[in-house]
Amino acid sequence: MWRHIASNLLTLLVVMVFLLGGIILWGQSQYTATGPLKDAICLRVPPGTTMRGVSRDLESEGAVTSGTIFRVGADYAGREDDLKAGSWLIPEGASMAEITDLVTRGGASTCGTEVVWRIGVTDTETLVRVLDPATAEFVERARFDPAQEEALPEIYVTMRDRADTRYRITFAEGITSWQAVEGLKAVDVLTGEVAEVPTEGSLAPDSYEVSAGDTRERVIARMTQAQEAILAAAWEGRADGLPLESAEEALILASIIEKETAVADERGRVASVFVNRLRRGMRLQTDPTVIYGITEGRGVLGRGIRQSELRGETPWNTYVIDGLPPTPIANPGRASIEAAVNPADTEYAYFVADGSGGHAFAETLAEHNRNVARWREIEAERTEN
Repeated sequence: MWRHIASNLLTLLVVMVFLLGGIILWGQSQYTATGPLKDAICLRVPPGTTMRGVSRDLESEGAVTSGTIFRVGADYAGREDDLKAGSWLIPEGASMAEITDLVTRGGASTCGTEVVWRIGVTDTETLVRVLDPATAEFVERARFDPAQEEALPEIYVTMRDRADTRYRITFAEGITSWQAVEGLKAVDVLTGEVAEVPTEGSLAPDSYEVSAGDTRERVIARMTQAQEAILAAAWEGRADGLPLESAEEALILASIIEKETAVADERGRVASVFVNRLRRGMRLQTDPTVIYGITEGRGVLGRGIRQSELRGETPWNTYVIDGLPPTPIANPGRASIEAAVNPADTEYAYFVADGSGGHAFAETLAEHNRNVARWREIEAERTEN
């Protein structure tokens, strides 16, 4: 009889092992199978959230078929305690295994809210944007000038203090170092002050992601390091025979190019005009250098240049000095730096606005005078209208 009972128990144990194995295999297949999510969602994981809480949110969003399988799978994969706070974009059809990886990998949030400060030549504006998971595009929710607002928008105050909000600062090409420092004062998630205005031209205009509590000095240091690398690479790959003696002179020329045109495909031709003038011993005669001599980079002139100012002697006024000014007149972007060291191959020595936002170029003074006359006609027509 005992032998019969033992045989039955052994049979039952074998059956249970097979059933358990089948359940495990089924659970594994469920964990790695394509998920039920029809449209991408943004899953927010606040600090202190547990995997159980995440599994409930995923179930309520229809992103997983079973919160239990999700938790067991994450535990089996050794990721139960690796949950990262943030906002994570969960794509349509994501498996439980893929979702586990997304919420435990770490790094910057992949969706949610983004606050962007745009520091420009004339002003600084703040944008609050929220990623639409369905289109993977940011939707603007607020835009304002922090210097002009008596009370900040409620959505900004709310989103600014969330742990998963991303922060980014975008510096316009052609800003001066003083403008960059003044703009950073409006970025209220940063701390500290900038001890002194950096050397003109030493900052790389670009977009920089920052974290709450970062220092303004650290942002300046990142910009400086980036500009040094850009300039060094450009100078290394410069064209032969340039009338430039150093990378610093290339940076000065690049800053003038940056202020003279905002049209990308003109930079090479504008650079060629100044390079040709330097080669021929002609004065550069560029208005932005006159303006910098008046403002020294502290704000914008806000009016036209007077004839007396064109004749006024400042270290930067290229109507009265020979060659390049002693320093850059702004912080040029990468494209202007590259144009300065690899200008277009032309015989142009002149250019003037053409009324379309670009410029008309000329090889001779007679041709240039015709272009100037045409530009004055355009200006007169606009004044009449």
